[in-house]
Amino acid sequence: MKPPSIPLDKILALGEPCLRTTIPASYADANGHMNMRWYVALYDEAGDQLHIRLGLPPIWHQQNVTGTMDLEHHTHFISEVMPGDQVAVYVRMAGCSPKRIQYLMFMVNETRGKLASIFECVNGLVDLKIRKTMAYPPEIAAIIEKAVAAHASLDWEAPVCRAMKA
Repeated sequence: MKPPSIPLDKILALGEPCLRTTIPASYADANGHMNMRWYVALYDEAGDQLHIRLGLPPIWHQQNVTGTMDLEHHTHFISEVMPGDQVAVYVRMAGCSPKRIQYLMFMVNETRGKLASIFECVNGLVDLKIRKTMAYPPEIAAIIEKAVAAHASLDWEAPVCRAMKA
C-alpha cells in the first residue's frame, strides 16, 4: 500500500533529526542507488538516538542488563537515494503500551529535497537475563507517553500501516 503524500515541512517540524549522514559510495548496489540493506542500518542508528532521547542510553542498559529489540517493522521505499546524497532521519512516535513503542522514521533526502523512505517499527524493552520483553520503568514510560501525546496532537495523521500496534 502506498503511503500518503506528506509535505516535507510537516516532517521537518518534527524537530532535530535522530541521524544526519552522507551516503558513501560503498552503499551503492548494482543499480547505482543505495541498497535496501543500508536503509535498515541507518534506521537502526537513528533508533539508537531515539532510545537515548527516551531515557535509555547505553549506560542505563548496562546497569540494568537490558536492551531494546525490534519486534516488527515495515519499510516504504519512496524515492531513490544515491551515493553522495545527504539524508536526515526524523522520528514520530505513534503509540505505546507497557512493554512496547511504535514509531515512524522518515528518511529525508536533503540533497534532492524529497522524502526517500518511511520506516515503521514496533520495538520492545528486553530483560537480557531472561531474554523477554519487560515493562518500561515508570520514569521511562512517562517520557514515552509524553512524546506519543505530543505527536498525536500534530495536524497530520501518522501514516501507520495498521498491521502493527504497540
